[in-house]
Order: sequence, then C-alpha cells, then structure tokens
Amino acid sequence: MKDFKFGTPKSVAQVTAALATPGVDARVMGGGTDLLGEIKEGTIGPDVVIDLKALLGLAYVREEADGIAIGACTTVAGLAEDPLIAKNYRGLHEAASVIASPQLRNMGTVGGNLCQRPRCWYYRDAATVCNKKGGSQCFAEKGRNKYHAIFGGGLCWAVYPSDLAPALIALGASVVMASPQGERTVPLSDFYAPPIVNVRKENILGRQDVLTEVRIPAPKKGDRSAYLKFTERGAWDFAVVSAAVRATFDGKSVSDIRIVCGGVAPVPWRLKAAEDALRGRAVTESSAAQAAARAAADARPLAENGYKVDILKAVVARAILAAAK
Repeated sequence: MKDFKFGTPKSVAQVTAALATPGVDARVMGGGTDLLGEIKEGTIGPDVVIDLKALLGLAYVREEADGIAIGACTTVAGLAEDPLIAKNYRGLHEAASVIASPQLRNMGTVGGNLCQRPRCWYYRDAATVCNKKGGSQCFAEKGRNKYHAIFGGGLCWAVYPSDLAPALIALGASVVMASPQGERTVPLSDFYAPPIVNVRKENILGRQDVLTEVRIPAPKKGDRSAYLKFTERGAWDFAVVSAAVRATFDGKSVSDIRIVCGGVAPVPWRLKAAEDALRGRAVTESSAAQAAARAAADARPLAENGYKVDILKAVVARAILAAAK
C-alpha cells in the first residue's frame, strides 16, 4: 500500500481547493468503507486522503418546504433510523436498512454509498489492467462473469453496487456538487454515466468536485414506494439484483411510476418498458409479472449470469406488489 497524507479540512472550500492542487492525486473519504479497501487492494494509490467527516455540517436530514435535504456525510444508519425518511419514503428506508452490516452502516455515509466503485473482481485486482483502469479490454466479457451486468454492458460489464442510488432515483432525487467555481445541482439519474460515456468512471464528478447534499422532492398524494434486494448470502452482501419502485396511485390505477434496478448494469438501471406496461393499470399479480417480463426481455446476459434474468423478473414483480400495499 502506498503511503498517503491525511487531510482534515474545515470547509467545503478547503476540500475543493485541495482537490484542485496540480500534480496531486487527492481523494475524498466519507466513512472509508470503500476507499480504504481500494487503497489496501492496490487499486488506487492517492497522495492525499481528505476526511469529509471532519466537516461536521455535512451530516443532517432536514425537512424543507419542497422536500428533504440529506447531507453527504449522514451515516447510512442515521438515514435508516430517521423518522422523516421512514414515514414519507418507505423505499429509501428499506434500502438503507439492508445495506451491509450494522457496523458498516454506522461508518458508511450517504455520499460514499452513492459514489462507491464497482466490486468487479477484475477491477479490484491490482495486477489486472482492465478498461476501467486504462487497459484495452473487459476481462469479464469472456471470463468469469457470474455477478456481472445483464444490461448496458460492452466496454465494461461491472455492476453498480449502491443500494441507495436506485431508491433515490426512483424518488426523483437530485444531488448538489461543489467545486471551486461554485455549486450545481443535477438529477441523480443524470449523475451516473454509463461506460460508453466514460469507462474509467461511473459518475460525472470532475476532479475538483465533491458531492455535498442529496435532495428529495416532497411526496405527492398517492405516492408509495418499496425496495427489495436479492443477495446470495444470508449475511450482509451486495445485491445480485435489487429493485426500487415509486408509484403514484389514482384510486387503484398507477398514474406515474419509476422502477430502478441495482446489481444488473454498470449504472443504476431504469426499467422504462416495465413502467410503460403498468402506467394506467391496476397493480395485480398478473400485471406486475407482465411488467417484469417486459423489462427482462431486454436483458443480454453473459455466459455465467443468465440466472439473473429470472431473479430480475421475480424481484421486480414483488417490489411492484410491495409498493402497491
């Protein structure tokens, strides 16, 4: 492991200034549950690690006139335990509650969960130079690919591991990013970039940018949400397939809906075909299964991960039914 300096900034401006230092590879750290793993594995070797938890003002869940604001350094445990989240955003509460273990939820942060790197074993192997690390191929495409993507692959078949991202995208959340030039706000759905846009990264954060806040709009009348996650192990694990659903009901019919999956693509993956199949219809076991089948029809599995298609259909259908309750 390469030696690095440790920074404890007093303001967001100090963070962005440190990130902008020429010739210095500086990385920000929330809880460190992912970044320190990358450093120990030799995947990255930064010169400076900047501790965002030194900024006490970035940990909060705050009700505002138009919704909820969540500080990037809010712990996952704090998010899962917050009464506003549990009351108004059930799907997000469920997603936060099933992340990792209690110990890791107490350490990991909302911003860190949204900005984590893939767990692909080729990417995490320091000796393997894949497309994501500046190489010329994705070794998973013709190699061991049991846990890899069934949507959106090509230059990279790694899956995005966040539980919070699908739930927040389904809720229409936005993120605030700070840089030396000021702040900007973008929809979380636009924050993630597929490999065809930039195979080296999963999001649009620039070298000088830092994510500071998540904003969720206030729920509309008739809004309901749910999150389901299928894992291989009974103990804590990353999702093989997950599904977040936010549906707006007009009586028994779905007037608006978003379905976003994790564990199936290099970025959180929205299932627009399934949404179209449900819009204007009542949610029943039959309509939920039909919508899930529509989404699965677009899957393009690799040699070892075709089983994910059947799991996708089951998880999506059950998440739709759970949101309707």
